[in-house]
Amino acid sequence: MKKSLFVFALFLISFSNWAQNASIAKEEKVVADRVEALRKALIDPTVEGLKSLTSKDLSYGHSSGVLQDQKVFIEKLLNGESDFVTIEFQNQSIQITGDVAIVRHNLAAHTKDSGVEKDIKIGNVLVWQKQKNKWLLIARQAFKLPQ
Repeated sequence: MKKSLFVFALFLISFSNWAQNASIAKEEKVVADRVEALRKALIDPTVEGLKSLTSKDLSYGHSSGVLQDQKVFIEKLLNGESDFVTIEFQNQSIQITGDVAIVRHNLAAHTKDSGVEKDIKIGNVLVWQKQKNKWLLIARQAFKLPQ
């Protein structure tokens, strides 16, 4: 009898771990899809698209040290001061803890900021928070990569 209870307890623990891992994997996929939607929205920005992906309390940090809120972030994309022609996210990782997801990747892009073309490669840390069942970007910090 004790052996049966022990085996049953092990089964429950294993099933619980499997279910939890499956749930995290599902959420990672949802976050990855939101990151991809952000990548597309940076290339072809619209107010509606960017607002649907970002928190009204967004803190958007550039590798230069400039910080923007949601309003300024969207304005700069729409007026062409920040103009992404192409973007590729490389070496991406996603870590989820509760209602927060931390996404790290390298951003390789061709830009045409205020009409000036250049290629950039920077690191990014994105912080997403699940709010009302939807993952929203609440913070982004870019940084210069080591040479």
